[in-house]
Amino acid sequence: MKISYNWLQNYFEEKLPAPQELSDGIVFHSFEVEDFEEIENDYIFDIKVLPDRAHDCLSHWGIAKEVSAIFDLKIKEKEYKKFEDKGTNLKIEIEDNKCSRYMGRIIRNIKVEESPDWLKEKLKVIGQKSINNIVDVANFIMFDLGQPIHCFDLDKIEGEKIIIRNGKAGEKIITLDKKDIILDDSILVIADESDPLAIAGIKGGTKAEVDINTKNIIIEVANFNPVTTRKTAKKINILTDAVKRYENEISPELCGLTMDAITEIISKVSGGEVEDIVDVYSVKQEQRNIKITIEYINKRLGSTFSKEEIESVWNKLNFDYKESSNEFDIKIPFLRLDLVGPHDLTEEVIRILGYDRLVEKLPEINNNNKVNDIYFKTLLARHKLLSDGYSEIMSYVFGDKGDIEVLSSANGKNFLRNNLSDGLREGIKLNILNLPLLEMKEIKVFEIGTIFLKDKEEIRIAYGDKKNVIEMSLNDFCEKNNLIPDSNVSMNDLIEDSRPKNIFKPWSIYPFIVRDIAVWVPVSENKDKLKNIFTEEGTDLLIKEPYLFDQFTKEDRTSYAYRLVFQSYNKTLTDEEINPIMEKINKKISFLGWEVR
Repeated sequence: MKISYNWLQNYFEEKLPAPQELSDGIVFHSFEVEDFEEIENDYIFDIKVLPDRAHDCLSHWGIAKEVSAIFDLKIKEKEYKKFEDKGTNLKIEIEDNKCSRYMGRIIRNIKVEESPDWLKEKLKVIGQKSINNIVDVANFIMFDLGQPIHCFDLDKIEGEKIIIRNGKAGEKIITLDKKDIILDDSILVIADESDPLAIAGIKGGTKAEVDINTKNIIIEVANFNPVTTRKTAKKINILTDAVKRYENEISPELCGLTMDAITEIISKVSGGEVEDIVDVYSVKQEQRNIKITIEYINKRLGSTFSKEEIESVWNKLNFDYKESSNEFDIKIPFLRLDLVGPHDLTEEVIRILGYDRLVEKLPEINNNNKVNDIYFKTLLARHKLLSDGYSEIMSYVFGDKGDIEVLSSANGKNFLRNNLSDGLREGIKLNILNLPLLEMKEIKVFEIGTIFLKDKEEIRIAYGDKKNVIEMSLNDFCEKNNLIPDSNVSMNDLIEDSRPKNIFKPWSIYPFIVRDIAVWVPVSENKDKLKNIFTEEGTDLLIKEPYLFDQFTKEDRTSYAYRLVFQSYNKTLTDEEINPIMEKINKKISFLGWEVR
């Protein structure tokens, strides 16, 4: 969400903190600020609003309320002009409860023209293109308050009636971006008495498009089901700013304020005669109250916050509440759909007071607790196999066959595995291809993991090499190898012995090139001198330490055969790049009077 510093400032009498301080405050208390930059005497913040707060913070008003709580700044309340009752002939009919509220209002004799400079500038700094004064006001209000709005040309509609219904099989609509959409009964539409006018919550159609000749409009401020909106948008492959807000759910209570706001601003920029609002509120939002105690908050946070500190949070968030005997009864604002229980209020306390207020303290461990038998056996088995020269691998739990099929998975991975052997064999095959990188003569690997059968789950062990793979249950393996859990054995020692001794370094995704070189060296010379030549001349493309894989002595000379592995982290190497390196190595060897075999 693009947020303008100057736009935010309009919500406050006091001067906002400097942009960097403002950014830091938002990061440490609310959301990640991915970036901010200076644009035309303004600062634009790119704020990553997470889905759980998209219902109230995908707007300047929402972010302003966060800033108010974080910096304890008083926010100016929104107040808009109330228009006199003029009556109206507008009718609204909701046929499907996927629309919980629909507000409509007619404004007649408006003048559609270019937007005033202030409006164009507001939209420009957040990356929005100016269309005309009516469309621009609707966009401005959405980015200001978070509620999508649509305007229809009244004179292009059959009668003064709006119907919210499901689409009909074979029915079509051409959207404002000129896409032909074939409708069906799963798609909610806004229609007149003959044709669909818009896809509800997603995109308007061309039939009632507002243009330069428009004189009379119907303003739509509505609330649509988030799941229906998301599914329809995905089905027809249209993603808009409106969809982003509806699919994360918006409070239907926001509609009233939004209608007042857009009516006032349209009147200012285009004139017109305002008629009464028609408000069909079919599924009303209930008031939610949550009770929470000081003890509950401090117990879950491991804190010692006082009643005054906790009350300061409710006040900063502008929550209405009552307190009695250290229990708060919080009246949750309609727009805060994310607050459903005392655990949510606990999170509000710590994020506003600051996560740095939490004391780092590890929980006390009762060493008299019984050691988990399966965990102990797993450690014993892992320690045994590592001691025997095996390396541990972890294969994929999903595969192309098995006893249990899952409803949703990666392509070709529709089943939970019913054995470890298949994954182990695949791991052996892949590791054999990388023997030069691993500096190993053979591959010996094992896996300890869960397999899924029709009637049960079981922990098994599979181990082996390229010739043979053995699989058995964890219990059978421990019994066969006399691995008996004993509480006198040090668990810490077993854990430490089972840990990798080397620091992992990611492999390059590009192919490697192997060059073997054997050199006759006088028996009086140390082979490390030869190894140093490889290292010095091999450049940074020599990613592994030269590997001695063969040597023998004949008369007064010893033949040392080394394997050199070249690889790049940036590209696929070619022989033309490695050949000059090998030539330098050969040249240096010859200079010393040694002989390359």
